[in-house]
Amino acid sequence: MSSWPLFLRVLSCANNKSKGKHMSDLIDDPRMGANEPEFSVTEISGAIKRIIEGEFSHVRIRGELGRVSFPRSGHVYLDIKDDKSVISAVIWKGVMARLTTRPEEGLEVVATGRITTFGGQSKYQLVIEDMKPAGMGALMAMLEKRKAALAAEGLFDPARKRKLPFLPEVIGVVTSPSGAVIRDILHRLRDRFPRKVLIWPVAVQGEKCSHEVAHAIEGFNALTPGGALPRPDVLIVARGGGSLEDLWGFNEERVARAAAASDIPLISAVGHETDTTLIDYASDVRAPTPTAAAEMAVPVRMELLARVNERGAVLSRSITAGLTYRGERLRDLARVLPRPDTLLDDPRQRLDRAADRLPNSLLHLVQKKRVDLSERAGSLRPSVLRARVISDQRHFGEQAARLGPSLGRLVTRKRDRLEQVIPRLRLEAVKRDLVQNRRNLDDLTRRMSAAGQAQIARLGDRLSALDRLNETLSYKATLDRGYAVVRADSGVITSSAQARDAGSLEIEFRDGRFKIGSAQTPAKKTQNTTPEQGSLF
Repeated sequence: MSSWPLFLRVLSCANNKSKGKHMSDLIDDPRMGANEPEFSVTEISGAIKRIIEGEFSHVRIRGELGRVSFPRSGHVYLDIKDDKSVISAVIWKGVMARLTTRPEEGLEVVATGRITTFGGQSKYQLVIEDMKPAGMGALMAMLEKRKAALAAEGLFDPARKRKLPFLPEVIGVVTSPSGAVIRDILHRLRDRFPRKVLIWPVAVQGEKCSHEVAHAIEGFNALTPGGALPRPDVLIVARGGGSLEDLWGFNEERVARAAAASDIPLISAVGHETDTTLIDYASDVRAPTPTAAAEMAVPVRMELLARVNERGAVLSRSITAGLTYRGERLRDLARVLPRPDTLLDDPRQRLDRAADRLPNSLLHLVQKKRVDLSERAGSLRPSVLRARVISDQRHFGEQAARLGPSLGRLVTRKRDRLEQVIPRLRLEAVKRDLVQNRRNLDDLTRRMSAAGQAQIARLGDRLSALDRLNETLSYKATLDRGYAVVRADSGVITSSAQARDAGSLEIEFRDGRFKIGSAQTPAKKTQNTTPEQGSLF
C-alpha cells in the first residue's frame, strides 16, 4: 500500500476518533483504497495539529539555545538544538514575563511545554511554559559570556571608575529594608562617623530583583543636587550571602549597565568575599561584605579628631618655634643697629653747612642773572622789532589770501552734503520715535508704580506681622490669662521683700490699674502658710 492512502487513513482516524474507531482498524480496512475521501489543506493541517498536541501535550526538552529573536510584540522565538537536531520554540509574552532566566544564545536549558504545529509554515514547534538553566554549569557559562560581552564594551574599564569622596554628607543604600544587612551598615556608620542615610528598599532576590535594583540606582542619580531630597554623595548596593541562583539578580545586564552609568560613586557589597557578581566589576569599588562597604564609605571620626589634634599641636609648636627664632633674630639685629639719635648727627651737620652757604649763593646768583639781563637788553633794538613785525604781517597776509577760497570751498561741500541729507530727514520718522519713546516711558511709569505699590504692600504686611508679634510677646497677653503686674514708685515689684518696703502699690489688671495704700501691713499667718503661700497684705 502506498504512503498517501496511509496518511489519509491517519487523518480519517483523527476525524473519526470520536466515533470509537482506532487507527489500526482504519489502516486494515480494505475499503479505504476503494473510496478515498478528499480533504482540504486546512483540514489536513488541523488533523495533524490535533494528533501531535494529543500525543505530546506535556514534554520536557533539554538542549542548547540557538537562534533567539525578540520582536516588538513581546513574544520570543528561538531554537533548541543538540548535536543532531533542531526544534523551533516560542515563548508567549505572558510566559516570558514570569521566567527568571532570560533566553540567550548558547545557554543550555531544560524547557517544559507542549508540542504543536503551525499550519502557516507546515512546521511543528514547542510552546514553552517554563524554562530553567540545565544545572550550575549553564549558569556559569552564560555568566562568563555576558561578562565577556560587557567587558568588550568597556564597562569594566578601570579608567572609568571614580574615587570615593573622603567624607560624604549623604549615603544612599540600595538593599532590603528588613534584612540584617541594613542594620549592619547603619550600626557600622554610627560607630565610625554618623552620616545621613537614604534607603531605597528593593527585592534582593527573585524576579523583581534586577528591575528594582537598576531602578534604584537610576533614581538616586536622577535626584537634583541641592533639592528638597538630598542627592547622595556615594551609593552602596548591598546584599547578604547566598547561592548563585539567589545572587543572580545582580548578574543581570541591566543592573551592570546601571552601575556603570551611575554618576554617583558606587560601592558593591553583594554576598560574601568569595561571591562575585557582574555589579562588582561595573561598580567603582567592591567591598567583600556590607560592613566593609560602610567602612569604605566613611572614615573613623575619632581617628580624624586625633589626627586633627595632632596636626594642631604640630602647628602650634611650629608657630611658637618660628616666633621664638624670629624674636631672637630681631634682637640680634637690634644690637647691631645704631641708636636713633646718632642717625641724625650727619644730616644735622650737613643742614647747618648748607644754611651758612645759602646767603652768599643767593647774592652770587642775583648778580649773574643781572649780567645776563644786561647782555640780552643790548641786543633788543627798535629796528629789530620793526623787521619782526613786518615779517609777521607779510606771513599773515599770505595766510589770509588763502583762507578765503578755502572757506568758500568748505561751505560749498557742507551745503552739498546738507542737500543730500535733507531728503532723508522726514518728520514722520521722528514722530514715530516720539510715540514709541512715549509708550516706553508710560510702560516704565506703570511698572515703577506697580513695583512701588507692591513694595509698600510688602512693607505693610511686614509691619502688621511685627505688630502681631509685638502683641504676642507683650506682657498684656499674659494679663488676659489672669496674671497681674505689681508696681511701686521704684518700678515693677518682683518679690515680697520689695512689696513690704514699698510705700504704696499699683496693680495692673487686664482692664485697668488699681492703687492701694501702704503695703507694710503685716499679714496674719496661719500654721499651714508657707513662705511661698504667704499673703503680702
